[in-house]
Amino acid sequence: MRERVERALKAVPAKPGVYLFRGDGADVLYIGKAKSLRPRVRSYFQRGGDGRPGMGQLVARVANVEVIVTGSEVEALHLEQNLVKRYRPPFNIRLRDDKSFPYIAVTVDDEYPRVMFTRERHRRGVVYFGPYANAKKVRETLDVLNRVFQYRPCEGPRPGRHSGIPCLDYHIERCLAPCVGYVSREDYRELIGRVMEFLSGETRPIVRELEEKMADAAAHERFEQAARYRNRLFAIRHLAERQAADKRAVGTIDVIGMARNTDGAAVQVFPLREGRLIDRYTFHLENVIGQDDAGLLEAFCLEYYGSSPSIPPQIIVPPVGDTEALEQFLSERRGSRVEVRAPARGEKRRLQELAAQNARLALESEVIQSEGKRVRRLSALEELREALNLESLPIRIECYDISNIQAESPVGSMVVFQDAAPKKAHYRKFGVRGIEGQDDFAAMGEVVSRRFARQRDAAARAYDEGFAVLPNLVVIDGGKGQLSAALAAMQAFDLPRVAVIALAKREEEVFVPDRAEPILLDHSSAGLQLLQRIRDEAHRFALGFHRQRRDARSRESIFDTLAGVGPARRRALLRHFGSAERFLAASQEELEGVPDLPAKTARRIYAQLHKAGRG
Repeated sequence: MRERVERALKAVPAKPGVYLFRGDGADVLYIGKAKSLRPRVRSYFQRGGDGRPGMGQLVARVANVEVIVTGSEVEALHLEQNLVKRYRPPFNIRLRDDKSFPYIAVTVDDEYPRVMFTRERHRRGVVYFGPYANAKKVRETLDVLNRVFQYRPCEGPRPGRHSGIPCLDYHIERCLAPCVGYVSREDYRELIGRVMEFLSGETRPIVRELEEKMADAAAHERFEQAARYRNRLFAIRHLAERQAADKRAVGTIDVIGMARNTDGAAVQVFPLREGRLIDRYTFHLENVIGQDDAGLLEAFCLEYYGSSPSIPPQIIVPPVGDTEALEQFLSERRGSRVEVRAPARGEKRRLQELAAQNARLALESEVIQSEGKRVRRLSALEELREALNLESLPIRIECYDISNIQAESPVGSMVVFQDAAPKKAHYRKFGVRGIEGQDDFAAMGEVVSRRFARQRDAAARAYDEGFAVLPNLVVIDGGKGQLSAALAAMQAFDLPRVAVIALAKREEEVFVPDRAEPILLDHSSAGLQLLQRIRDEAHRFALGFHRQRRDARSRESIFDTLAGVGPARRRALLRHFGSAERFLAASQEELEGVPDLPAKTARRIYAQLHKAGRG
């Protein structure tokens, strides 16, 4: 492996481009770009590395180095962005959870446009507003807008249902019923234009209109109607409260503030449109240890503006040094010049400092919340250690559950909690096999046996990280019977001391080995709540897998059960007989007469059908 890396390093050119570090399984570990590839890539493998903490772990796992030469550093930025989106390398800086951002989309190309929540890739004929950092806020905004503007909430490019009558949304004043012609196309388009005007930050026209309608309804003693206008006005004003900052001289800009500590970083974005602060977005970055501020800013902008449908003409950033390459990249994405600058004085400098202050507060809040969660998790683990008389803290807890319905598609699940938090990468599913009838005890024994058999093979070729680490505590969903089955399965393996308990659902009783009476934990205790959460997660995971297998079996046709019949022969049989019923009623001679079906295979198919009692 080292020789392969050394050969690759010798071939790295001194040109701008992108480099990829791959692991032993050819998976991409890290992607970077450089003005000159040769010194940048080689710096990782020199004594002391490139100086960033944590890079030693990366270098130790590199099995191969690939480079892609580009014409300029800006081209390298574009390529790096695309490759990071494609591979999602574990050592690259990324936004928390790596989720796509929520947007509000208006389908302007439809005859009667929709206004909807979306995270999709951007399509032509759709106008997007966002991105937003909070999906809940987007849905609340859409709910208020629908009450005020009454655009159609139905899905699809055309409004309405096949029945040709208005739906409930019309009767509760959530839709103007364009499906039955209660509003003309022109009036509906005008309404959508007002929605887009509001989402663009211009709230005063709709506020004035609602005030006039409310006053008119009250003057004519239509008090219920006036109350509805009043409620809509309150809702619109509530949405518009965050647009109170009005700095028209500033224009249309994004202001970015950053803050960091030893473990993470937070970025605050203030989008101002025509001088109005229309929202505030907070993002948290991972894998930031050792990165300089310029690298953090660049990585964030690639992720944030790489998926944004609109980029403002000016972006205000903290003073991080040269931003020329980033400026060119954003200008090419926008299609016109984008200025990226760190102001030295004035209103824009004040806004940037305010964004940085908000980023620091967000980061401090995150640290406090994380510490609070850590203390609560530690308290729950301490309670379990004392209540269950464990030798050590149950740092790794594994829980097992069985799911089936009258012996159909029995499955098992294993969920893992590390430090009292779910470790979903180590969740595993088991298809129970070789058990006649409904026998939950035998199924539990099989699942536990297969899990610890895989742990014994951790050094083998079929290495599975989820099975490699032994748990401190095994939780069985069930009572004494399931606990006995799990213990019997584990005794077949030479395991160090692993605590095993069972949690019964009805009274939340905890059964332990060699004790007749269950342990009853206080229902308000953090330890019992942790066990309940683990048990419920195992049940959810098992039930989902069971439904998946049951649905697959329900879609299984007679052809899926016949040996020697694949997709091509299935099509040939259906083409020849016209239906599955005629195929099932066919004689052996008729089967042998199917074109392109060997006579031997036809006889085998007939024998299988006859044996199954279907012929």
